[in-house]
Amino acid sequence: MKYCLSLLFSLFFIGLQAQKLEDALLWKISGNGIKKPSYLYGTIHASCDTLLDQNVIEAMKKTEQLYLEIDVDDPKMESLMMANMNMKNGVTMESLVSAEDYKIVDDFLRDNAAISAKTINTIKPSFVSIMFVQKILGCKPKSVEEALAEISKSQNEAIYGLETVAEQMKVFDKISYQEQMDELVRTAKNGIKTYEEDFNKLMQLYKDKKISDLLNFTNELGETASSKFDDEMLVKRNAKWIPIIADVARFKPTFFGVGAAHLAGENGVILLLRKQGFTVEAVK
Repeated sequence: MKYCLSLLFSLFFIGLQAQKLEDALLWKISGNGIKKPSYLYGTIHASCDTLLDQNVIEAMKKTEQLYLEIDVDDPKMESLMMANMNMKNGVTMESLVSAEDYKIVDDFLRDNAAISAKTINTIKPSFVSIMFVQKILGCKPKSVEEALAEISKSQNEAIYGLETVAEQMKVFDKISYQEQMDELVRTAKNGIKTYEEDFNKLMQLYKDKKISDLLNFTNELGETASSKFDDEMLVKRNAKWIPIIADVARFKPTFFGVGAAHLAGENGVILLLRKQGFTVEAVK
């Protein structure tokens, strides 16, 4: 289940215990050559409520451009994502499991996403979780990134990505199709209620802005997420973003929005920026 939750909740997990940070999603970046402060904000990709706090809106007024993980304003974004969602070399979900387990997954999808496994047989199992997030939320999912982008557009600001869609999608290719499918089977066998309970706990931690506790909770789920996945999904990407954030923030006051899981931890963006000599302070 951990792979699925990581996808639904903006990659909310890490293999290391999170060093305790203040309970905040919004952080001010200053010092080390920055003339006007930039801001770092922890986002969530699936939520019913994307209403932004006033301090976030004020921070956006003080900045001149928006950087998200990817450029959500790119008209080609959806087509690029769709092009990377299918397994290669003729592999299907059905070919990865026994007939019995395939039926369990099929029943699970029919009950919770109103779709049959046959219809999406070639899609990478890690992405299948998206198809029942609406049932868990009880609404049509929205993302905080969309809300941020709308404000930037209203301010006539440019929107950029810290990485390309192709780069982000390649992360999931680091996990074998078999591992992805095994995780989906476990989720189906555990049932939607278990999934909902963990999802709701993560949602509450996000709403309470407890970024360190959120990371530690996902570790306590204790299932089969691999250290390699942790490394590829968070550690390597965070390290790659730091020089980009540093250069951009020195050039122009910028609002950075990344998945909340990227903020905390020894290899999180906050501590990595501090190690580079920047002052990173919670904004309450």
